[in-house]
Amino acid sequence: MTEPRIRILIDRQQLQLLDGGHVQASWSVSTAANGPGQQRDSGCTPLGRHRIRIKLGEGCPTGAVFVGRRHTGECYTPQLAAAQPQRDWILTRILWLTGLEAGHNRGVQVDTLRRYIYIHGTPDSEPMGVPRSHGCIRMRNADLISLFDQVRAGDRVDILP
Repeated sequence: MTEPRIRILIDRQQLQLLDGGHVQASWSVSTAANGPGQQRDSGCTPLGRHRIRIKLGEGCPTGAVFVGRRHTGECYTPQLAAAQPQRDWILTRILWLTGLEAGHNRGVQVDTLRRYIYIHGTPDSEPMGVPRSHGCIRMRNADLISLFDQVRAGDRVDILP
């Protein structure tokens, strides 16, 4: 691949990996239950042009639990989930996004990076193809590992309605 780029289609709940404009792979995802939007504290998935700011979790096991972008040492299990039913699970890997459009997805009230918007893993029991996140883009863990291994920090991510 020469210049990988990610395209997220909210209306299809799909993430596509492109190279030279051609779809190389696509996966079902789950974006925000509150729909698209840029505002801080909205619980929405931000639209527009972004880049991967940083990749986190390389070498961690599948199901590794992250809190504050750090691996806690835990791995997700149904028993752990039952003990903490209100937890928003961020698993396996994180692709932390930063907006590229000042005043739209970059800046004080609309900043994707400061909103901690990620592409991240989620429990396999969570449905894909249905908007259910708090703003991030959720993926199946195996799908996320595949994507993670094909992209770099700095790669473009376009999020479309």
